[in-house]
Amino acid sequence: MYNKKEKLIKLIFTILAFSSLLFLLGIIIVLFKESFPVLKEINIKDFIFGIQWYPTHEPPEYGIFPLIAASFWVTFGAMIVAVPLGIGSALYINELASARQKQILKPTIEVLAGIPSIVFGFFGMLVVAPFLQKIFNIPTGLCAFTASLVLGIMAIPTVTSLAEDALSFVPKSFKEASYALGANRWQTLVKVVIPASMSGISTAIILGMSRIVGETMTVLMVSGGAAIMPKSIFDPVRPMTSTIAAEMGESAVGSQHYHALFAIGLILFLITLIFNIIAEHISK
Repeated sequence: MYNKKEKLIKLIFTILAFSSLLFLLGIIIVLFKESFPVLKEINIKDFIFGIQWYPTHEPPEYGIFPLIAASFWVTFGAMIVAVPLGIGSALYINELASARQKQILKPTIEVLAGIPSIVFGFFGMLVVAPFLQKIFNIPTGLCAFTASLVLGIMAIPTVTSLAEDALSFVPKSFKEASYALGANRWQTLVKVVIPASMSGISTAIILGMSRIVGETMTVLMVSGGAAIMPKSIFDPVRPMTSTIAAEMGESAVGSQHYHALFAIGLILFLITLIFNIIAEHISK
């Protein structure tokens, strides 16, 4: 009886595991299928490194380098915000906070991770953008800096949660041995705990980066929407995700513009895949 139940459970989980792979394969096939027509007509080098994105011009221009640059610019700025605050929060919760504080902080961070991105977008538009526009005296608060700041705040719960999990796996014997040798709490934290959990912390950082790169609604609302090469962090930009979200509804199905947007999705998928492979490699 128990043998049959175990076999049934094993079969169900096997089917679920392979179904995930099938869904992933389906996504890859669709992206390649819909991207191929435009990549067949436009040189892939011109598509990736071209600096003009004007799909409604005659003739249209499909250079996505400004979109790629905007994505990396915003991602880099967001990581400057998310990494110190996320790792610092994880270290405090794991090493310094009392049991009572942990009971409050850990669930609160997990709740923050579940807030919809559109809520962060409204917060950025109505609070952060006007505040930054006034403080820095810039023409518009909807720019790369605002997008970086809001996305960085969004990524903090992800980085904190994963980094705290990594820190919690460090054996207590490591800390006890450090204390026995005369090290204080700070020395133990810097010289023992952080190096021992570095693979998990690195994974947290890269997965937080993947979250930022793939974010759509927030960057669509707070980045400014200008598909030009950014010269400053205070310039309006349009990352790849917001370009797809903004223009997919306006493009005719089967048109060159439509296929170009799928090609942007393919490039974005490959970038995210590379980040995930790096994270998996580091974690091992």
